Amino acid sequence: MKFIDYVKIYVRSGNGGSGCVSFRREKYVPKGGPDGGDGGKGGDVVIKADKGLQTLLDHKYKKQYIAKNGQPGMGKKMHGKDGEDLIIRVPAGTVVKDAESGEIIEDLDVDGKEVVLVRGGKGGLGNSHFATSVRQSPRFAQHGKEGEEKNLVLELKLLADVGIIGLPNSGKSTLISVISAARPRVADYPFTTLVPNLGVVKYGEFKSFVVADIPGLIEGAYMGAGLGHQFLRHVERTSVLIHLVDISDMTEGDVIKNYKVILNELAKYADELMSRPQILVASKSDIANPEKLQVLRDYCGQNSIQLMEISAAAHQGIGELVTTVSEMLEDMRNDI
Repeated sequence: MKFIDYVKIYVRSGNGGSGCVSFRREKYVPKGGPDGGDGGKGGDVVIKADKGLQTLLDHKYKKQYIAKNGQPGMGKKMHGKDGEDLIIRVPAGTVVKDAESGEIIEDLDVDGKEVVLVRGGKGGLGNSHFATSVRQSPRFAQHGKEGEEKNLVLELKLLADVGIIGLPNSGKSTLISVISAARPRVADYPFTTLVPNLGVVKYGEFKSFVVADIPGLIEGAYMGAGLGHQFLRHVERTSVLIHLVDISDMTEGDVIKNYKVILNELAKYADELMSRPQILVASKSDIANPEKLQVLRDYCGQNSIQLMEISAAAHQGIGELVTTVSEMLEDMRNDI
């Protein structure tokens, strides 16, 4: 299934049905009065979060959503049928924005949450409403109101507890494949992962957290370099960040430089991300030069940075990392 997290759509609600012009025509009832019924209301367009969906793929190919019109009124004061509401289902975590102004209309961050995007037009009144003592046979009725229309942007921000960030080939995909049942593509060239991967990490008894690896971060990503900043939006919802640095094939200075590169991209995208709880994780530590590891340890100690050392391939330090992250999440939930 292709992962799509940004689409533009057009929505339009239904028009209200027109009122009816009608008069009673019954045997033995001379000059029966007006009996035109009202038109039905046009259908609304509603958007609803559905946790069973993971991508906005359906909306990439169907870009127009138009609700049904209300039916016109009928004689004998019969009300026209209301137009059926149109429900658009999107993954939980979708943000709805106005395409022209960029204003956020709704953040569908909870499963089942819904909002009316455009309301259907009101049905017109039949001629029975316009009879008076001096106008006993009105030969007119009210037209139904037109529906509303909008151009919208849908942005999906994954609902994950933990985000794994780092430069390409730092070991993000390997780590998520080891700690969860996710099976992302793993290869030895940059940008192997082109879309975020989600995995569920189980710990303790009946406990788990959701982790996402965020692809494509390189220097200048916030300006569009590499895969650009298109996936940085998924970091915004995470509670904890695992910052992966590969220390297996670098000089001592490169390790710290690459760490700062990603921090810089986060800060330029959204400054508040810098206050997010973060663990610096040295990956591939089983094949690293001990001197490089010590340089990183000294740097973290001097700057009060939490450092953990792992090897996903050798399954070293994985249990400790999962335990540390789970304890951080538990503490944060208890503080709410």
